[in-house]
Amino acid sequence: QVQVMESGGGLVQAGGSLRLSCVVSGFIFDYYAIGWFRQAPGKEREGVSCISSSGGSTNYADSVKGRFTISRDNAKNTVYLQMNSLKPEDTAVYYCAAGRYFPVVAGEISYWGKGTLVTVSS
Repeated sequence: QVQVMESGGGLVQAGGSLRLSCVVSGFIFDYYAIGWFRQAPGKEREGVSCISSSGGSTNYADSVKGRFTISRDNAKNTVYLQMNSLKPEDTAVYYCAAGRYFPVVAGEISYWGKGTLVTVSS
């Protein structure tokens, strides 16, 4: 059974940090690129960052470049999203998703997680 489970969300003040984790099971993690997406209230889902299956390539949305860092540990079937210097506009539900190709795009997702809420207060 495929599982994609995000954790690490919560409430943080502007300027603070959070680290999101995405643990997967039920498919061969090493074969998949992983992406983080987010959806703020009243807005469309957008891509935040993604990482290739090997971890050798990464991609970031302009809005998070220099503040967020994506990484993966294939031995633990886990992807991380380190989020620093958080801003109120980063408030959203963050979703982890697995795709066969890098970069990971919303239309080519094989598996989605259910999301974790990040709230940044001003």
